[in-house]
Amino acid sequence: MSSSSNTLIETHRPLRSRRTAPLRRRRSAPRTTAHGRRVTPSVSGGRAQRLTVTPLGAIARGLVAGALGTAAMDILLFARYRRGGGDSAFADWEFSSGLSSWDEAPAPAQVGKRLVEGLFGRELPPQRAALVNNVTHWAYGMLGGAQYGIVAGSLGAPRIRYGVPFGSSVWAAGYAVLPAAKLYKPIWDYDRKTLAKDLSAHLVYGLGSATAFQALSASVGAAS
Repeated sequence: MSSSSNTLIETHRPLRSRRTAPLRRRRSAPRTTAHGRRVTPSVSGGRAQRLTVTPLGAIARGLVAGALGTAAMDILLFARYRRGGGDSAFADWEFSSGLSSWDEAPAPAQVGKRLVEGLFGRELPPQRAALVNNVTHWAYGMLGGAQYGIVAGSLGAPRIRYGVPFGSSVWAAGYAVLPAAKLYKPIWDYDRKTLAKDLSAHLVYGLGSATAFQALSASVGAAS
């Protein structure tokens, strides 16, 4: 995450006469980290040091940002569903209304089913497929946002562009984990169009989460 910068070279400097008062350096306003804490400059080797802050604030904002990023991705997927001829309302589509079979359940439901059955040692009935699908889908998106919050918050000033590598990494992780769980085919078995559509949806998730996290961090910093 680097950006190029142009260097401004001063070619003329006004000469200062004896009557001219020396220039004074303006004191800049205290900066704010992504955790909502002010950055207090201190003299130590000529550099400003930041105070150590707790990551709890970044995690909380990351959870909210992840939920908003998941909502943004779902809106895109629903628009594609309607363009493809789907006629269900958004609420019915979002909450998997009518899903009552594990055989027809998508990957989030299958992952949630395995986790619950492995943890509690009891089989889930097919009637729970819709609920498990929704809980797993949203929990995964929010937990991903919490992880993003920890990383982006530690960088001091969150940027929206951080959402690109974030969304890409979530997309890549899915194609590494789900084939191993026998829920996806290997990535090379999918055509480029399918992979590109899935990647673009995860980029929307990543950028949506990054935008929300930046906005939440800015609002907390302004209030402090």
